[in-house]
Amino acid sequence: MNHGREDENRGPEAPDETPEAALPSAPAPLSAIPAPEAAEHAPETAERPPESAERADAEPPDIADGTDAAAPIPPVSFPLAEPPPDDDSGARIGPPPSPPVQLSAPEGWPSAMAPMPIGRLPADPPAPPPRPPHRAAEVPAAPLAPPPPLPKRKRRPLALRILFWILKAILAFIVGSVLWVAIYRFVPPPYTLTMAGDAIQGRKVVRDWMPLDRMDPDMARAAIASEDGNFCTHHGFDFDAIRKAIESNLKGKRLRGGSTISQQTAKNVFLWQGGGLFRKGLEAWFTVLIETIWGKRRIMEVYLNVAETGIGTYGANAGAIRYFRHDASKLSVPEAARIAAVLPSPKRRAGVEPKGFTRRYGNTIAARIPVVQQSGFDACVR
Repeated sequence: MNHGREDENRGPEAPDETPEAALPSAPAPLSAIPAPEAAEHAPETAERPPESAERADAEPPDIADGTDAAAPIPPVSFPLAEPPPDDDSGARIGPPPSPPVQLSAPEGWPSAMAPMPIGRLPADPPAPPPRPPHRAAEVPAAPLAPPPPLPKRKRRPLALRILFWILKAILAFIVGSVLWVAIYRFVPPPYTLTMAGDAIQGRKVVRDWMPLDRMDPDMARAAIASEDGNFCTHHGFDFDAIRKAIESNLKGKRLRGGSTISQQTAKNVFLWQGGGLFRKGLEAWFTVLIETIWGKRRIMEVYLNVAETGIGTYGANAGAIRYFRHDASKLSVPEAARIAAVLPSPKRRAGVEPKGFTRRYGNTIAARIPVVQQSGFDACVR
């Protein structure tokens, strides 16, 4: 074969035209490549591998086709981007691979580079020892600043404050009086100011409550005939009777009152005896309340149990026991009329053996009782 001869005649200036079959099966040692020619044909960016990377024990293999071993071999350049391939004998051309980096692991921990046996998972690394708790440096707390002073509330004028307290007192009185009247709608009044006045003066207070259903009906008719003929028709105030009483008093005649049974009940239960515009105003207020909350029958029942029928004696039942030695359920017409005649002035009149005006007035009431019954003036209390 004459491949070697053609290469010798062609010279080193045509290395690219050399067929691949003309190359030896094994590369020649790098020391046999002339340095000038290798530098001339090597790329500008490539660098010659270091001489330490040449294997000293590598020998050029025998050329089987009889090519002269001493013939010049065209220079071969190896790019640095990728390592040269291995030859058929298993020898790697180029620098030997660098040994793997050995990483040292902490004591007691498994080696990170140790081969892991097949079929066995690595054991969990032991937990690191607990660190001591970090204690921040104790810094003394700064003293708290005092809160800003609250703005002073502007004080109201004295007249406005007085008016405010008056309005509060009026509101409290209204609410309290309504509750007071509502309670007495079902509960008998336990005590009155008139009874308290007798007790203060050292008198014995006698009373005996009796419901209106058990009391003789003539007692209610006698009260209507003597005190308030229009009791079942008015709403607490008999303005016609009030007008006549004012005219009679202005003419200088015998004083007479124009109060209804409702007004007298309000005075006896919630107020005190005596005159005055202030007490009259309160009497009017409580009259409206009992007319609204109680009703006529309850007003008559309370009136016949709290009205004074003698000195220290309160109620028709207690008066009947005192004067006639029996209760109010067995009263006759004259007995009921005598008790009714005592009602306007109980401390100066007596129901037993009445004389003068009390006797005449009692006879007049007794004559009116049948008229009240026949005319239906007692329809609201039956």
